[in-house]
Amino acid sequence: MNNSDDESAAGRPPLADSTVSRRSGPTLDAASGPTAAAVPSTPRPLPDTSRRVLVMGIVNRTRDSFFDEGRTWALDAAVAAGLEAAEDGADLIDVGGVKFAPGEALPVEEEIERVTPVLEALRRELPGHVRLSVDTFHAPVARAALEVGADLINDTTGLSDPQMAATVAETGASLVITHSLAQPRRPYAHPRYEDVVQEVRAFLADRLDRALAAGIPRERIVLDPGPDLNKNTEQTLEMLRDWHEYASLGLPLLAALSRKDFVGESLGLPKQDRLEGSLAAAAWTIRHGARILRVHDVRATVRMARMLEVLAGWRDPAGPLVHNV
Repeated sequence: MNNSDDESAAGRPPLADSTVSRRSGPTLDAASGPTAAAVPSTPRPLPDTSRRVLVMGIVNRTRDSFFDEGRTWALDAAVAAGLEAAEDGADLIDVGGVKFAPGEALPVEEEIERVTPVLEALRRELPGHVRLSVDTFHAPVARAALEVGADLINDTTGLSDPQMAATVAETGASLVITHSLAQPRRPYAHPRYEDVVQEVRAFLADRLDRALAAGIPRERIVLDPGPDLNKNTEQTLEMLRDWHEYASLGLPLLAALSRKDFVGESLGLPKQDRLEGSLAAAAWTIRHGARILRVHDVRATVRMARMLEVLAGWRDPAGPLVHNV
């Protein structure tokens, strides 16, 4: 994959293929609203990220989510949040029915009931260029989500379900493999690492080998080092400083940094005041290999990513170019 500090304009993609088009969001029809997209018979691959950054908007169908605190629990609210994220320029919408933090196990059937109606509605209402992701660590939930139009499985537990890799391979979906050490929904107090950077890298390399052995093509795999997941702030900051170590595995990296505790503890700020710190951390990871940003604040993140793409020579300025002409 190309490094983000490659500022050559050679091979620059046309603007229409960039992260955000000149007119972001769903294509509107005056009579019928957002252009409907048929549910694909097979999951669609992710766009090429060698010279672009994708923004993934978060939609949580939970009552106890970290940042929105249940504001998108209702089905109509969750669907509206996904549509709004697309209007703000999101390339992907990530729908989750269970938060990562420790808690009581949710029956698989209930998780399916939470996420599939949202995915089905979004696939029906969103334009075809917006991909859909499901945040789950259960293979049956992944399969159900793919049946209603999801394209990507975002597994924050690093293939804890032994059937997950085979399910993704069989269905042709893409997969995010995330570093986390605890069993799903279990606490992991006082995390200890001898060398957090290299231990996380080794974990990701091992899980990548498992995914490849299960038959998932490399071009459908994304890696997430898991900032804050079973890591304290100092450990997360150490990982971020050496983010290029994960890019050296040769795959796109997902950076899930939005409003997280390491930002709050770094700046001494509550979660509602962490936007600027989140954007700074995201920009840092883009410079060192991140190609997907999972965020709560889509519009601000899209604008930041656009500007970095222009600076890197990956996209033309939107214009009009009238300054000092």
